[in-house]
Amino acid sequence: MSRGQKGGRGLCWSCISSRWLVPDGGGVGNRYMGPLLEEEALNKAAENGLSSPEFFELCVWLGSQIKSLCNMEESITSTDGDKDIESFQLEISGFLREMACPYSSLVSGDIKDRLREKEDCLKLLLFLSTELQALKILHSREIKGSHLEKHNEIHQEVQAICDALGLPNSSSSDIPPLLTNVEQKIKDILSKVQNRVGKSLLTKPLNSDQVERLEKINDALRSEYECRRRMLMKRLDVTVQSFGWSDRAKVKTDDIARIYQPKRYALSPKSTITLAHLLAAREDLSKIVRTSSGSTRENTVCAINKVLMGRVPDRGGRPTEIEPPPPEMPPWQKRQEGYGGRGGYGDPYGGRGGGGYRRY
Repeated sequence: MSRGQKGGRGLCWSCISSRWLVPDGGGVGNRYMGPLLEEEALNKAAENGLSSPEFFELCVWLGSQIKSLCNMEESITSTDGDKDIESFQLEISGFLREMACPYSSLVSGDIKDRLREKEDCLKLLLFLSTELQALKILHSREIKGSHLEKHNEIHQEVQAICDALGLPNSSSSDIPPLLTNVEQKIKDILSKVQNRVGKSLLTKPLNSDQVERLEKINDALRSEYECRRRMLMKRLDVTVQSFGWSDRAKVKTDDIARIYQPKRYALSPKSTITLAHLLAAREDLSKIVRTSSGSTRENTVCAINKVLMGRVPDRGGRPTEIEPPPPEMPPWQKRQEGYGGRGGYGDPYGGRGGGGYRRY
């Protein structure tokens, strides 16, 4: 029965109970195991309506299952005694309005008369159960889609390894056979070389708990280094922008942008280091080599290192050569002769009694 079915005709135990007995989508929620699985019990509960505790429990269960699968503000909660029937009706009314219930008899009219008839109670159960069924189907499809997407991503990575090793392309999408071929190929290659790869830096196998912890550590480090990269990239943008302030550079703005922008957009703020890099690390990574050592400088030396800067103007800034700032207030001085007295005509600052000091 669709949403738009009018009059509630054909409402029966089989078309309603089958809706909430659908398999759980992706393991979300539990199947209903209450007393209303029997047709007679369901009909009796629908006849009694809100006075039936089993009807109450079933509505609360359906509402909780729907709320767990979608982001809703309204909810249907359990009640204690007959005094809460009116609040229960208000909750159901708000819940149905948020879900855009098409049955006007359930969302309009006097709120106390909406669930008096058996047909209206069955409409409520049918609407909630069909919505729950649709949500579980959609949720199951989303989970399957995410699994397929992850499988495709892993398959692409494994296929890239096969291409790097020169293995023929496989028509099968199964990953285990591909990994078997990769392992065999690597063993064949290692048997022909004399320990050029080196020993692994990680000497002990990792369990699932350790892998999860390392993933969290790596996520924290990647977040930190992403922040640092963004700062350095911003500094680079500002520096290049400052070069364009001169009169000579203003006429070459297009040339600077044509050279700089492709190189700038090739920089990514996100780190590409994963747990796979740790597993592939060799012992030589643990050796600390000074950046100024001869072997390192052979690879980093360039012509600009031989350029000597000429004499530059002195810009000052040494603390010992800076004069102290002038005082913010004038100093207090001793009153000069000829002034004073009892605040006469000679001194506009003189007061009664003459203090002996004046302020400038």
